[in-house]
Amino acid sequence: VQEVARLLNIRLTEIPDWNCCGASSAHMTDHGLAVDLAARNLRIAEKTGKDLLIPCAACFHRLKAAEKAIDAETDRQGGQTPKIGVLHLSDWLRRPESLRKIRDAVKTPLKGLRLVHYYGCLITRPPSITDSGEHDDPKSMDFLIQILGGEVKRWSHKTECCGGSLALGRSDITNALVSKLVKAAARADAQGILTMCPMCQANLESNQLELKQQDSGHPVLPIFFATELIAACISESTSANRWKAHLVDPKGLLNSLGL
Repeated sequence: VQEVARLLNIRLTEIPDWNCCGASSAHMTDHGLAVDLAARNLRIAEKTGKDLLIPCAACFHRLKAAEKAIDAETDRQGGQTPKIGVLHLSDWLRRPESLRKIRDAVKTPLKGLRLVHYYGCLITRPPSITDSGEHDDPKSMDFLIQILGGEVKRWSHKTECCGGSLALGRSDITNALVSKLVKAAARADAQGILTMCPMCQANLESNQLELKQQDSGHPVLPIFFATELIAACISESTSANRWKAHLVDPKGLLNSLGL
């Protein structure tokens, strides 16, 4: 995210003294604490006078939930809700000016790389929290893939759940959900999956390795965080180190594209 902002000449400022938002357990144990943890970040960000950009879907969801809770409390008791734009990364990237900057900066296009877009269940839903106008069929990553030169493959699983933090305690559930997603992407003739949720990326990558061990015929697809591909396409230089943290190695797929 920081690399993309730098390459597009956009300045990001980390808010000072931020704290954990409480995801994913605080709201299940103490509603007041869950709101207060996220609200503190909103108050700090408000002092900067800038919108708050959030790359993590879980953090975005918790801060938007806190914003709504503060709104409701303000209506009952008076006071002031933090006046700040709370934006998920997908909101920022789909702005016409952002898409225009990315399109004009592309140096190495994706050359028809076939991708499905995976939003997961927290970025757009429920719309009463996220304020999404397209919670059932989001399209921000469609535009992004297209301007990078890739091919968007249609599929019906773009907002399905990957299991989230259940990977820690109920891997059987996440394995089943991830298997369903990867198989659906393979049926759609995708060569990879593009996401804007770090937890979705982690689950889809790590669980595929176990699924492949259990079933040698199980499809395995690389999982890309959106800004990884943007940076690769608009950067002046190429480096294999860009992909070294991936558990499902995409280098074989990307070498032919010069990425």
